Amino acid sequence: MMRNKIIKLAIAIGVVAVIYFLLKYYGVTEYIALKNVYKIKEWVSGFGIIAPLIYIGFYIVATLFFLPGLPITVLSGIAFGPVWGVVYVWISATVGVSLAFLVARYVARGLVENWVSGNDQFRRIDEKVEQEGWRILMFTRLVPIFPFNLQNYAYGLTKIKFPTYVLVSSIFMLPGTIAYVQIGGALVSGEGNLDKTLIYLSIAGVLIVLVSLIPKFLRRHQPDL
Repeated sequence: MMRNKIIKLAIAIGVVAVIYFLLKYYGVTEYIALKNVYKIKEWVSGFGIIAPLIYIGFYIVATLFFLPGLPITVLSGIAFGPVWGVVYVWISATVGVSLAFLVARYVARGLVENWVSGNDQFRRIDEKVEQEGWRILMFTRLVPIFPFNLQNYAYGLTKIKFPTYVLVSSIFMLPGTIAYVQIGGALVSGEGNLDKTLIYLSIAGVLIVLVSLIPKFLRRHQPDL
């Protein structure tokens, strides 16, 4: 089993390398302007010390209104680097999912019930919350079996306690957060050098592959979801 994982990891790295060298061979890489990445970074930096607050606020709004989280997560790596980018996404995501939970439980319960009505996956999750509590929340944070933004609201309909929901969510959103922030961080860390950028992107790719292996491991313990 470990051998299979190593092979998959090697294949993933190989694919990235092959694509890069093909692009470089045909001259495509000459048209990739990494300076555009720095323009984004400079634009965000232009907000000064309030830049992180603006980003966090935007991320929270995006979470509540079902905007795609992946590009916004990568943006954090570009704007704030691979370390602080993770911190700001972690804060933003934790606050965002918490607010969605509270809205579903206390403000718009009827609306959320209509959203998930007849959804078999949510029904099974609801049953599992009854049986296993926080463990099923951990599982769904790591395995995308249910749309992320929708599950934030859906958990508000279950009997899971709010402090438990916040704590477990904040912990088990971290692996994916770290992996995807590194993509943006890699572009900045390359300092405009395409070869150096490739190295950092390869590291980010390895992290993403490792995170992608988590679902297979967890599905052995929750095969019915």
